[in-house]
Formats: sequence, C-alpha cells, structure tokens
Amino acid sequence: MGAGLVIRGAEPISREAPPLRGPVVAAQAWRDAAFLHWRVDAAQVAPLLPAGTRPDVIDGSSWVGLIAFRLEAATLGPSLRFGALGDFVEVNVRLSSIDDDGRRGVVFRSLEASSLPAVLAARSLFSLPYRWARTAARVDGDRHRYRARRIHGGASTAIDVVVDRTVVVDDPLADFLTARWALHQRSLGRTVRMPNEHEPWRLHPATATRVDDELVAAAGLPGVADRAPDSVLFSPGVHARFGAPENVSRP
Repeated sequence: MGAGLVIRGAEPISREAPPLRGPVVAAQAWRDAAFLHWRVDAAQVAPLLPAGTRPDVIDGSSWVGLIAFRLEAATLGPSLRFGALGDFVEVNVRLSSIDDDGRRGVVFRSLEASSLPAVLAARSLFSLPYRWARTAARVDGDRHRYRARRIHGGASTAIDVVVDRTVVVDDPLADFLTARWALHQRSLGRTVRMPNEHEPWRLHPATATRVDDELVAAAGLPGVADRAPDSVLFSPGVHARFGAPENVSRP
C-alpha cells in the first residue's frame, strides 16, 4: 500500500473484517448494493461528524457515499426476526470516519427505508437517523434502478447504474470506500462505535446513468451530488452481523 493510503496511527485498511468479540446484536443481508462516492474536502465534512471522530482521508480527500441496496432477513439478537417487514430497499448517505483510537468506520447522515417498524427499531435502539420513505428497486439485466422519497420532508433520490460483471475491482481505494468495519454514532450524549463483520465484498465497476438526488444535500452537503460521482461500484451482496455498541467518548 503506497504512501498517502494510510493514516498515521490508524488501523490498516483490510478487505477482511476483524471478528466480533462479543454477541451478535443484529444481522441482515445486503443485496445488489450500488456504491456512489464523491471526493470532498475533509474540512467540509468534519463539522458533520460526532465528537471523538474525524474525517478518514485517502490521497488527500475524504468521501461522501450514497449507497443503495436491498436489505433482507433483518434480525435483532439471536432470534428476533422481522419477517417480511425486514425486507426492503434502503438508501443511505454516509461519511468515512476514524476515531481517536484510529478505528475506521462510517457515520450515517441519513438512511431511507420503507419498513416503519424497522425505522422505529433502529432509531430507538441504536439512535440511527433512519427516515420512513417509499423505496423501490428494479433489475433489468445489468441495469439496476433505485428510488426513494421520504414520507415526511419530501427529499428523494433516483439512481440508475449499469454494472460490468466481467471485471472484479480489487484496489486500495475500493477497499477504503467499502471495507468499513464499524459505524460511529451519537447516542444519549455520547459517541458510540458499533462493529460489524461480513465476508469480503465482491466488487464490480459500474456506470451511473442517472443520479437525481436530494438526499446528499439534505444531509448537509449541498452541491456534492450535482456533479458526477468519482467512484461507482456494485456488489451482489454480503450477510452482515453487528456487535454491541461501545463508547468512543463520554458525555
């Protein structure tokens, strides 16, 4: 890994997830995942991150992600299943973060989902900024379409990508953008870190043929999604497991 790809004091970027050290508190499958990312100056995103974290940077840039996928088989704890209410299309806006101990993660600025029980559970249990929305996905060969519109507030997105399944992407930037093994979130006056693990992403290059997005601007980053994304990737999916939240900073 060349100079500029590692932050001093940071954990290494790795396609392999560190194993969870405690019980699994939630699990879900992520299918047909489209990753759209834009380069941004770290100073632009720093005010949007919780205490105890800072923008994670690669080659001088931080990144804003607009991620769309089908979420399936959502569970809480070892056995509580949502059934059909745990299958829906999600679209989220996220930032790359690193905490004061050098642990990398993501910070979700918003998450759109059509399952109101899942939205309420994620907000109440994990303080995640889920929003109730009408969401949908459609597949036509190698073309994938994702749509979301908030029930309250009206912000929406329309994403179309065409996937090149003949090529597999394996490079440090793709790993930096997708191999994020925790989330950082403000909860009850403190910043927490919630680890996750899953098999390595199988990534393909993709082309965004439509990006009509209001979610990135609504997340505090106006103008970013008005230009073409700097990276577009696609994965058939993984099955993710989450560990219990732990404190990053005290109140």
